[in-house]
Formats: sequence, structure tokens, C-alpha cells
Amino acid sequence: MSDPASDAANDVAADRVSDLDPDRFQVRHSRARGFAQAYVREGAGGVPLLLVHGFPETKRVWWRVIAPLAAAGFDVIVPDLRAFGDSEVGPDGLHDTVASSLDLLALLDDLGVDRVVLGAGDFGGAIAQDLAARAPERVERLVLFNSPLPYLSDEMAGMERMATGAHDYFMRQGLDGDGLLSELATEDARQRYIATFYSSRFWAHPGAFNDEAIAFHAEPFRDGEKLRASFGCYESVFDPEARSGHSMIARNPSLRTLLLFGDRAARPRRSLLVARRRPLRALGSPRPLHPGRRLVLQRSARCALRHTASTDPPPRGSVRRRERTNPGQC
Repeated sequence: MSDPASDAANDVAADRVSDLDPDRFQVRHSRARGFAQAYVREGAGGVPLLLVHGFPETKRVWWRVIAPLAAAGFDVIVPDLRAFGDSEVGPDGLHDTVASSLDLLALLDDLGVDRVVLGAGDFGGAIAQDLAARAPERVERLVLFNSPLPYLSDEMAGMERMATGAHDYFMRQGLDGDGLLSELATEDARQRYIATFYSSRFWAHPGAFNDEAIAFHAEPFRDGEKLRASFGCYESVFDPEARSGHSMIARNPSLRTLLLFGDRAARPRRSLLVARRRPLRALGSPRPLHPGRRLVLQRSARCALRHTASTDPPPRGSVRRRERTNPGQC
């Protein structure tokens, strides 16, 4: 007779192993924009859900939630942005917000997907907001975490606009990409550099990633050409020549949006202020996550995105709540 506790422990251990398996999902490629863009797609036929990573991430940052979201009824589409992960660099040499936004629209066209729920964070959050404003008919709802938001010059005058802990890499990658890459002369050096974002830097809570997880997320950045190109999202902040077009990130009152943040986030005050000023149509108040939990959790991600994908929209200013019939449900 099996021991339920032992079986559960074995299941958890198996899940942890598969969370770090680069071959867990089939990787496909689209050439809709003249380069090979890698993506994973699971649950085709469900509610289309496009998940967009940031920097220094790849599609792997969504690895642990792809299967549960697909099981919950979503058609989960998880791309690598241009120059990230298994995707090639952009053929025009540009890697800014607009370029990636147009890439994702072309990917959706290539897959025959008309309308999606968008989930994104960090640089991916900027891309998602641009996409939603650029093609509002393509986006049903939006979930953002740890993301840049529209800057409100009057309300935010005098506020710190850049987290001190981010200033060094933001400036180096944005203004001295070639010099930085020259210091990262080997594959191991490049991987160690990215590993700091998952360990000693403020990007993650201490201990949130063990050594195996850090290696899993940092390994795709060993490629020098791709790492250098990925700095383009920072260079475009400073150099107009690094931009492929005008970003459309702005107030978007017609889009239902759920904002997630941690109470130890680098810029919670700014995020709260922006949310309260309603640059987006928020589903209730910005929702804090318990500091002891990782942001991307199977159940919380599934529940949050299930709320946003409801076909019967909740009243403005409220959040749809589901009756819990057991502790394992949303």
C-alpha cells in the first residue's frame, strides 16, 4: 500500500526536476518577421494566453506555469523575444519595445490567433502595453507584474524614477554595451553575470532560486551575440537610433488590467501611485503578493489569469470572485 505523504513528496520532487528541464516542452519557430522566433504552445484550442518574459529572462521563466495553465483551459503561447533564448537576433539590429511588440503581433497572425489575454512582467510588460495600445482589438485583458508603467509627469514629479540597485547595469547596458560585453569575454563569464540577477542583485528575494534554477535561467545568455543584442531594450531608452518606432505606452482606460506586485518590490510606491491614478482600467486595487512566495506560482498565476479571461466581465472597479468548494480551487 502506497504512502500518500511519500507519493506527494515524490510528485513535488518530480515537478521540481521538470521545472528545470529545457526539453520539457516542444519548441517551435515562426519566421513571420524574417528571423526564427522560438515559442512554446500548449493547450491549443483553449483561451489564448500570451506570456511575455523580460530581461534577463527567456521563455523558461514561465516553465512551471505552462502546464497548469494549459490544464486550466488556456491556449498558452510562450515566445522567446528576438535575441533571447532560442530566438535569433533581429535582422534589422533593433531590439526595442516596438520591435518586439510587432514581432508578437506577427507571431499571433502566423498562429491564426485573433485575440489574447496578455501576461507579462519587466521589459515584457512594456511590450505588452505597447501591443495592447497598438492593436487593442487583439487584447482581451492584461496581467502585469514588476513592470514599467506609463509615466505621469505631474503626479510623479520628484519621485525616484530608477531603483538604485538597478542603476549600474541599466546604465552600462544602455550606454556601454560593447564595453560591458568585452568584460564578459567567455561563455562562463556571461552566464555568471546573468546569474547575479537571480542571486546577489535585488531582482529576486534571497534564496528564491537555488543553484540549479539559477543555472537553468542563466544558461541561455552564454551566447555573446545574443546577449549584446538583448541590451537593445536599454539602449533604446537613451538612443533614438536604437528605436524601431514610436512606443505607444500610455494611459489605456479601455483595457481591463490586473497589477501584481510584491511588498518588497524595488519600486512599489511608484507602481501604486500609477495604478491609483488609473492609467489602465484596473480590476480592483493593485494586489500584493506574500513576500515569502515566488511571484510565478502555479495556483496564483492560474487563478489570476482565470479572472482576467472570464467571458462575463466584472463591474468596473471590482474583482470577480469564485466560490471555493475546496482549498485546491481558486
